[in-house]
Amino acid sequence: MKKLLICKNKLAEKLRKEDGLGTVEIVVIIAVLVGIALIFRDAIINFAVNIMKNVFGDDTIINDINSSGIRNSNIIN
Repeated sequence: MKKLLICKNKLAEKLRKEDGLGTVEIVVIIAVLVGIALIFRDAIINFAVNIMKNVFGDDTIINDINSSGIRNSNIIN
């Protein structure tokens, strides 16, 4: 009975420790951000291309980027 009580106390103590929770939270946040980036990949690429068109105003840069080529070469199954 005494061993059971000791095991119960050790388990309760381990559950109260929050040492690794910060790391888990960061990993979950990164996973969510990567998922959102994959879902909205086309919109993000088009947004970046439009910004570069406004900033540089030169179509050679846009042709080098070719956002449709990026999307076609990285097809998600």
